[in-house]
Amino acid sequence: MDIIKITDIDGFLIGNAEKIDSGTGVTTIISKSGATPGVDVRGGSPGTRETDLIASEETIDKIHSVVLAGGSAFGLDAASGVMTFLEEKDIGFDTGYGKVPIVSSAIIFDLDYKGSKVRPDKNMGYLSAQNAFKNNYKDGPLGVGAGATIGKILGYEASMKSGVGSFAIKINNLEIGAIIGLNALGSIYENNTLIGGPILDGKVQDTFSLLVQGFKGGFPSNTTIGAVLTNGDITKAQANKVASSAHNGLARSIKPVHTSMDGDTLFVLSSNKVKADINVIQSLSAYVVEKAVINAFKSVASDDHLKCFNDFK
Repeated sequence: MDIIKITDIDGFLIGNAEKIDSGTGVTTIISKSGATPGVDVRGGSPGTRETDLIASEETIDKIHSVVLAGGSAFGLDAASGVMTFLEEKDIGFDTGYGKVPIVSSAIIFDLDYKGSKVRPDKNMGYLSAQNAFKNNYKDGPLGVGAGATIGKILGYEASMKSGVGSFAIKINNLEIGAIIGLNALGSIYENNTLIGGPILDGKVQDTFSLLVQGFKGGFPSNTTIGAVLTNGDITKAQANKVASSAHNGLARSIKPVHTSMDGDTLFVLSSNKVKADINVIQSLSAYVVEKAVINAFKSVASDDHLKCFNDFK
């Protein structure tokens, strides 16, 4: 097993766009020829676009982009900018009357970080697609991670800064990785060790313990979203099973997860380049998601507003 960059996975382009001063942004994944999609939406507060057509029984079997955005429901507008960019590149589903890019999206709530007046819009989505064609993606408080935070059961002021993170591996010819925008209600764990969560009396707390003590999560200002990318050859029905398995990676690293205050959503995109065992892909999907969550949290070196991982190393 070799660790590779998420941008090394064959068939995909990834780019960020953000407004750092406003604490919000977009991360866009593009497949120029179309990728076999899967999706699993969990939690009680999701915000998504073009997920129904990914259901195994629906006609469309390829999509061209997944857009991960901040801005709460306002951020869904970013996908329109990605559609415009892809249309200009002649990428999309050929209807016979023109090509229609199939762009799915999910959003996080980041309006509490630096303000609610600036949100990802069509222009920011367009820029993220431009940057994807440069394939210059980086982990950190960038893109969808620009305004991401974790551990908010005690309120925003007690939360910690997180970001967008990735992790990818190669086994023989099979490549698989995940990219995660980490904005969870819950605390973050690495190998069952608490590494991030709400701050109380100067210490990182276990969200589950606070929850059972009666602390309330408040407004649904959370949600972890992301995508698993692979070159393994799978069907859409199999991709949907992979998306379901991938959520195990969230459950290993975020506690609690899939709450009524989260809208956790994971996509799967396959470029179908190499033959692979579906059970291997399912198992590895959870592994790479778990690692990407941890990298998303550790990717923030410092923050002017909130504590981050480095403050408690």
